[in-house]
Amino acid sequence: MSNAFDGIEPTAVRNVTCIGAGPIGAGWSAYFLAKGFNVVSYIHSKDEETSLRGLVNDAWTSLTELGLAEGAELARLVVTSDLGAAIKDAEFIQESAPESLPLKQALYKTLGEIVPPNVVIASSTSGLRMTDIQMQCATAERTVVGHPFNPPYLLPLVEVVGGKHTAPGAVQWAAGFYTVAGKAPLVLKREIPGFIATRLQEAIWREALHMIVNDEASVEDIDFAVVNGPGPRWAMMGPCLTYHIGGGEGGMEYCLEQFGPAFKLPWSRMDAPELTPALAKLLIEGSARLAGDRDYSTLNRQRDAGLIAIRKALDELAR
Repeated sequence: MSNAFDGIEPTAVRNVTCIGAGPIGAGWSAYFLAKGFNVVSYIHSKDEETSLRGLVNDAWTSLTELGLAEGAELARLVVTSDLGAAIKDAEFIQESAPESLPLKQALYKTLGEIVPPNVVIASSTSGLRMTDIQMQCATAERTVVGHPFNPPYLLPLVEVVGGKHTAPGAVQWAAGFYTVAGKAPLVLKREIPGFIATRLQEAIWREALHMIVNDEASVEDIDFAVVNGPGPRWAMMGPCLTYHIGGGEGGMEYCLEQFGPAFKLPWSRMDAPELTPALAKLLIEGSARLAGDRDYSTLNRQRDAGLIAIRKALDELAR
Protein backbone atom coordinates (compact mmCIF):
# COMPACT_ATOMS: atom_id res chain seq x y z
CA MET A 1 0.00 0.00 0.00
CA SER A 2 1.52 3.33 -1.12
CA ASN A 3 1.41 6.52 0.94
CA ALA A 4 1.74 8.88 -2.01
CA PHE A 5 -0.89 10.54 -4.15
CA ASP A 6 -0.64 12.32 -7.47
CA GLY A 7 -3.97 13.50 -8.89
CA ILE A 8 -4.95 15.78 -11.72
CA GLU A 9 -5.20 19.49 -11.09
CA PRO A 10 -8.38 20.19 -9.07
CA THR A 11 -9.24 22.96 -11.53
CA ALA A 12 -9.24 20.40 -14.36
CA VAL A 13 -11.99 18.22 -12.85
CA ARG A 14 -15.10 18.07 -15.02
CA ASN A 15 -16.67 14.71 -14.13
CA VAL A 16 -17.92 13.94 -10.63
CA THR A 17 -19.51 10.73 -9.41
CA CYS A 18 -21.84 10.83 -6.41
CA ILE A 19 -22.69 7.59 -4.62
CA GLY A 20 -25.95 7.49 -2.67
CA ALA A 21 -29.59 8.42 -3.30
CA GLY A 22 -30.52 9.93 0.06
CA PRO A 23 -30.72 13.63 0.98
CA ILE A 24 -26.92 13.94 1.29
CA GLY A 25 -26.04 12.04 -1.90
CA ALA A 26 -28.74 13.80 -3.90
CA GLY A 27 -27.80 17.14 -2.36
CA TRP A 28 -24.20 16.68 -3.46
CA SER A 29 -25.35 15.74 -6.96
CA ALA A 30 -27.46 18.89 -7.21
CA TYR A 31 -24.62 21.04 -5.89
CA PHE A 32 -22.02 19.77 -8.34
CA LEU A 33 -24.50 20.14 -11.20
CA ALA A 34 -25.12 23.74 -10.20
CA LYS A 35 -21.38 24.36 -10.31
CA GLY A 36 -21.24 23.18 -13.92
CA PHE A 37 -19.85 19.66 -13.46
CA ASN A 38 -20.99 16.56 -15.31
CA VAL A 39 -22.47 14.36 -12.59
CA VAL A 40 -23.13 10.63 -12.48
CA SER A 41 -25.23 9.50 -9.51
CA TYR A 42 -24.90 5.87 -8.50
CA ILE A 43 -27.96 4.32 -6.88
CA HIS A 44 -28.08 0.87 -5.31
CA SER A 45 -31.43 0.06 -6.93
CA LYS A 46 -33.26 1.46 -9.94
CA ASP A 47 -36.24 1.96 -7.63
CA GLU A 48 -34.34 4.85 -6.00
CA GLU A 49 -34.13 6.98 -9.13
CA THR A 50 -37.49 8.72 -8.77
CA SER A 51 -36.72 9.75 -5.21
CA LEU A 52 -33.21 10.93 -6.10
CA ARG A 53 -34.39 13.05 -9.01
CA GLY A 54 -37.12 14.53 -6.83
CA LEU A 55 -34.56 15.58 -4.22
CA VAL A 56 -32.28 17.01 -6.91
CA ASN A 57 -35.17 18.98 -8.44
CA ASP A 58 -36.13 20.41 -5.05
CA ALA A 59 -32.54 21.49 -4.40
CA TRP A 60 -32.30 22.96 -7.91
CA THR A 61 -34.94 25.55 -7.05
CA SER A 62 -32.78 26.92 -4.24
CA LEU A 63 -29.57 26.64 -6.24
CA THR A 64 -31.12 28.54 -9.14
CA GLU A 65 -32.03 31.36 -6.79
CA LEU A 66 -28.44 31.52 -5.54
CA GLY A 67 -27.10 31.53 -9.10
CA LEU A 68 -25.91 28.74 -11.39
CA ALA A 69 -22.49 28.39 -12.98
CA GLU A 70 -22.21 28.90 -16.72
CA GLY A 71 -23.43 25.79 -18.52
CA ALA A 72 -25.02 24.27 -15.42
CA GLU A 73 -28.12 22.24 -16.21
CA LEU A 74 -30.05 19.26 -14.88
CA ALA A 75 -29.56 17.47 -18.19
CA ARG A 76 -25.93 16.88 -17.20
CA LEU A 77 -27.07 14.39 -14.56
CA VAL A 78 -26.80 10.68 -15.35
CA VAL A 79 -28.32 8.16 -12.93
CA THR A 80 -27.22 4.53 -12.94
CA SER A 81 -27.30 1.42 -10.76
CA ASP A 82 -24.18 0.06 -12.51
CA LEU A 83 -21.20 0.92 -10.28
CA GLY A 84 -18.67 0.24 -13.01
CA ALA A 85 -20.44 2.61 -15.39
CA ALA A 86 -20.82 5.20 -12.62
CA ILE A 87 -17.07 5.49 -12.00
CA LYS A 88 -15.91 5.00 -15.61
CA ASP A 89 -15.05 8.67 -16.27
CA ALA A 90 -14.93 9.91 -12.67
CA GLU A 91 -12.29 12.45 -11.73
CA PHE A 92 -13.63 12.80 -8.19
CA ILE A 93 -15.98 10.60 -6.16
CA GLN A 94 -18.23 11.78 -3.33
CA GLU A 95 -19.52 8.75 -1.42
CA SER A 96 -22.71 9.15 0.63
CA ALA A 97 -23.73 5.54 1.19
CA PRO A 98 -25.66 4.58 4.38
CA GLU A 99 -23.77 5.04 7.65
CA SER A 100 -22.83 1.38 8.08
CA LEU A 101 -19.18 0.49 8.60
CA PRO A 102 -19.39 -3.01 7.06
CA LEU A 103 -21.22 -1.60 4.04
CA LYS A 104 -18.69 1.19 3.54
CA GLN A 105 -15.75 -1.16 4.02
CA ALA A 106 -17.08 -3.49 1.33
CA LEU A 107 -17.78 -0.55 -0.98
CA TYR A 108 -14.29 0.88 -0.55
CA LYS A 109 -12.78 -2.54 -1.16
CA THR A 110 -14.53 -2.58 -4.54
CA LEU A 111 -13.82 1.06 -5.34
CA GLY A 112 -10.17 0.57 -4.43
CA GLU A 113 -9.90 -2.05 -7.15
CA ILE A 114 -11.89 -0.43 -9.98
CA VAL A 115 -11.28 3.33 -9.59
CA PRO A 116 -7.99 4.69 -11.01
CA PRO A 117 -5.58 5.41 -8.11
CA ASN A 118 -5.25 9.11 -9.03
CA VAL A 119 -8.94 9.74 -8.23
CA VAL A 120 -9.82 10.87 -4.72
CA ILE A 121 -12.73 9.08 -3.03
CA ALA A 122 -14.32 11.23 -0.31
CA SER A 123 -16.83 10.00 2.24
CA SER A 124 -19.71 12.10 3.54
CA THR A 125 -19.70 10.07 6.77
CA SER A 126 -20.79 12.10 9.77
CA GLY A 127 -19.05 9.98 12.39
CA LEU A 128 -17.15 6.95 11.09
CA ARG A 129 -13.35 7.14 10.96
CA MET A 130 -11.67 6.90 7.58
CA THR A 131 -9.07 4.65 9.22
CA ASP A 132 -11.86 2.10 9.74
CA ILE A 133 -13.60 2.68 6.40
CA GLN A 134 -10.41 2.19 4.35
CA MET A 135 -9.26 -1.01 6.10
CA GLN A 136 -10.07 -3.28 3.15
CA CYS A 137 -9.19 -0.77 0.41
CA ALA A 138 -6.06 -1.63 -1.59
CA THR A 139 -5.57 2.01 -2.58
CA ALA A 140 -6.42 3.66 0.73
CA GLU A 141 -3.92 6.45 0.17
CA ARG A 142 -6.49 8.41 -1.88
CA THR A 143 -9.46 7.96 0.48
CA VAL A 144 -10.55 10.88 2.69
CA VAL A 145 -13.49 12.11 4.71
CA GLY A 146 -15.33 15.01 3.07
CA HIS A 147 -18.06 15.59 5.66
CA PRO A 148 -20.70 18.15 4.59
CA PHE A 149 -23.49 19.76 6.56
CA ASN A 150 -27.10 19.24 5.56
CA PRO A 151 -28.23 20.52 3.15
CA PRO A 152 -24.90 20.10 1.33
CA TYR A 153 -26.11 22.19 -1.60
CA LEU A 154 -26.48 25.30 0.62
CA LEU A 155 -24.13 25.02 3.60
CA PRO A 156 -20.50 25.58 2.56
CA LEU A 157 -18.60 23.69 5.29
CA VAL A 158 -16.82 20.43 4.40
CA GLU A 159 -14.67 18.83 7.09
CA VAL A 160 -11.71 17.08 5.49
CA VAL A 161 -9.48 14.49 7.16
CA GLY A 162 -7.65 11.36 6.14
CA GLY A 163 -7.23 7.99 7.79
CA LYS A 164 -4.15 6.08 8.92
CA HIS A 165 -3.24 5.11 5.36
CA THR A 166 -4.32 8.31 3.58
CA ALA A 167 -1.58 10.23 1.80
CA PRO A 168 -1.27 13.85 3.01
CA GLY A 169 -1.34 14.87 -0.64
CA ALA A 170 -4.82 13.40 -1.05
CA VAL A 171 -6.14 15.47 1.86
CA GLN A 172 -4.66 18.64 0.38
CA TRP A 173 -6.00 17.72 -3.07
CA ALA A 174 -9.50 17.25 -1.68
CA ALA A 175 -9.36 20.58 0.14
CA GLY A 176 -8.19 22.23 -3.06
CA PHE A 177 -10.96 20.67 -5.11
CA TYR A 178 -13.68 21.64 -2.62
CA THR A 179 -12.35 25.20 -2.72
CA VAL A 180 -12.49 25.21 -6.53
CA ALA A 181 -16.05 23.86 -6.29
CA GLY A 182 -17.11 26.76 -4.08
CA LYS A 183 -17.11 24.98 -0.72
CA ALA A 184 -15.45 26.05 2.56
CA PRO A 185 -13.17 23.11 3.42
CA LEU A 186 -11.80 22.74 6.95
CA VAL A 187 -8.80 20.40 7.14
CA LEU A 188 -8.67 18.77 10.57
CA LYS A 189 -5.38 18.57 12.43
CA ARG A 190 -5.96 14.87 13.02
CA GLU A 191 -8.68 12.23 12.90
CA ILE A 192 -11.14 12.57 15.79
CA PRO A 193 -14.58 10.98 16.31
CA GLY A 194 -17.36 13.25 15.09
CA PHE A 195 -14.95 15.80 13.58
CA ILE A 196 -15.30 19.42 14.79
CA ALA A 197 -18.64 20.97 13.90
CA THR A 198 -20.62 17.83 14.66
CA ARG A 199 -19.05 17.59 18.11
CA LEU A 200 -19.98 21.19 18.86
CA GLN A 201 -23.48 20.54 17.60
CA GLU A 202 -23.67 17.35 19.67
CA ALA A 203 -22.67 19.20 22.85
CA ILE A 204 -25.62 21.56 22.47
CA TRP A 205 -27.94 18.65 21.66
CA ARG A 206 -26.90 16.70 24.76
CA GLU A 207 -27.34 19.71 27.03
CA ALA A 208 -30.78 20.25 25.50
CA LEU A 209 -31.73 16.66 26.28
CA HIS A 210 -30.67 17.11 29.91
CA MET A 211 -32.77 20.25 30.31
CA ILE A 212 -35.80 18.55 28.74
CA VAL A 213 -35.56 15.33 30.75
CA ASN A 214 -35.07 17.32 33.99
CA ASP A 215 -38.11 19.51 33.19
CA GLU A 216 -35.95 22.63 33.11
CA ALA A 217 -37.00 23.57 29.58
CA SER A 218 -39.38 22.35 26.89
CA VAL A 219 -38.58 21.48 23.29
CA GLU A 220 -40.12 24.82 22.34
CA ASP A 221 -37.95 26.67 24.88
CA ILE A 222 -34.76 25.12 23.51
CA ASP A 223 -35.46 26.05 19.90
CA PHE A 224 -36.79 29.50 20.82
CA ALA A 225 -33.61 30.28 22.78
CA VAL A 226 -31.27 29.29 19.94
CA VAL A 227 -33.27 30.86 17.10
CA ASN A 228 -33.67 34.17 18.91
CA GLY A 229 -30.30 34.20 20.68
CA PRO A 230 -27.01 32.65 19.59
CA GLY A 231 -28.26 31.17 16.31
CA PRO A 232 -28.32 34.31 14.14
CA ARG A 233 -25.14 35.52 15.83
CA TRP A 234 -23.33 32.29 14.98
CA ALA A 235 -24.25 32.84 11.34
CA MET A 236 -21.95 35.88 11.48
CA MET A 237 -19.14 34.59 13.70
CA GLY A 238 -18.27 31.56 15.79
CA PRO A 239 -18.44 31.18 19.58
CA CYS A 240 -14.79 32.15 20.11
CA LEU A 241 -14.97 35.46 18.25
CA THR A 242 -18.37 36.13 19.79
CA TYR A 243 -16.83 35.67 23.23
CA HIS A 244 -13.89 37.86 22.25
CA ILE A 245 -15.99 40.87 21.26
CA GLY A 246 -18.13 40.34 24.36
CA GLY A 247 -15.21 41.78 26.30
CA GLY A 248 -15.31 45.09 24.43
CA GLU A 249 -11.91 46.68 23.99
CA GLY A 250 -10.47 44.15 26.44
CA GLY A 251 -11.38 41.28 24.16
CA MET A 252 -10.99 37.62 25.13
CA GLU A 253 -8.49 38.39 27.88
CA TYR A 254 -10.99 40.60 29.70
CA CYS A 255 -13.73 38.01 29.29
CA LEU A 256 -11.56 35.24 30.69
CA GLU A 257 -10.58 37.39 33.66
CA GLN A 258 -14.19 38.26 34.39
CA PHE A 259 -15.93 35.01 33.59
CA GLY A 260 -13.18 32.40 33.85
CA PRO A 261 -14.20 31.29 37.36
CA ALA A 262 -17.71 30.58 36.05
CA PHE A 263 -16.29 27.84 33.80
CA LYS A 264 -16.09 25.61 36.89
CA LEU A 265 -19.70 26.20 37.88
CA PRO A 266 -22.07 23.28 37.18
CA TRP A 267 -23.77 24.96 34.22
CA SER A 268 -23.66 22.03 31.83
CA ARG A 269 -23.82 18.25 31.90
CA MET A 270 -21.75 16.90 29.04
CA ASP A 271 -22.59 13.22 29.52
CA ALA A 272 -25.59 12.21 27.43
CA PRO A 273 -28.68 11.12 29.39
CA GLU A 274 -30.28 7.78 28.73
CA LEU A 275 -32.76 8.08 25.89
CA THR A 276 -35.68 6.62 27.82
CA PRO A 277 -39.18 6.20 26.37
CA ALA A 278 -40.25 9.17 28.51
CA LEU A 279 -37.53 11.43 27.07
CA ALA A 280 -38.26 10.21 23.54
CA LYS A 281 -41.94 11.03 24.07
CA LEU A 282 -41.11 14.57 25.20
CA LEU A 283 -38.89 15.11 22.13
CA ILE A 284 -41.40 13.68 19.67
CA GLU A 285 -44.39 15.55 21.07
CA GLY A 286 -42.48 18.80 21.40
CA SER A 287 -41.19 18.60 17.83
CA ALA A 288 -44.71 17.94 16.59
CA ARG A 289 -45.90 21.06 18.36
CA LEU A 290 -43.12 23.08 16.79
CA ALA A 291 -43.95 21.79 13.30
CA GLY A 292 -47.67 22.42 13.70
CA ASP A 293 -49.48 21.74 10.42
CA ARG A 294 -46.29 22.04 8.32
CA ASP A 295 -45.20 18.80 6.64
CA TYR A 296 -41.59 17.81 5.84
CA SER A 297 -41.61 19.39 2.40
CA THR A 298 -42.90 22.70 3.75
CA LEU A 299 -40.37 22.74 6.58
CA ASN A 300 -37.59 21.88 4.12
CA ARG A 301 -38.52 24.76 1.80
CA GLN A 302 -38.79 27.20 4.70
CA ARG A 303 -35.37 26.16 6.02
CA ASP A 304 -33.82 26.60 2.57
CA ALA A 305 -35.42 30.02 2.12
CA GLY A 306 -34.00 31.13 5.45
CA LEU A 307 -30.53 29.87 4.64
CA ILE A 308 -30.64 31.62 1.27
CA ALA A 309 -31.58 34.90 2.94
CA ILE A 310 -28.70 34.57 5.41
CA ARG A 311 -26.25 33.66 2.65
CA LYS A 312 -27.32 36.64 0.54
CA ALA A 313 -27.08 38.98 3.50
CA LEU A 314 -23.58 37.76 4.35
CA ASP A 315 -22.46 38.05 0.72
CA GLU A 316 -23.77 41.62 0.60
CA LEU A 317 -21.89 42.56 3.78
CA ALA A 318 -18.66 41.09 2.38
CA ARG A 319 -18.71 43.36 -0.70
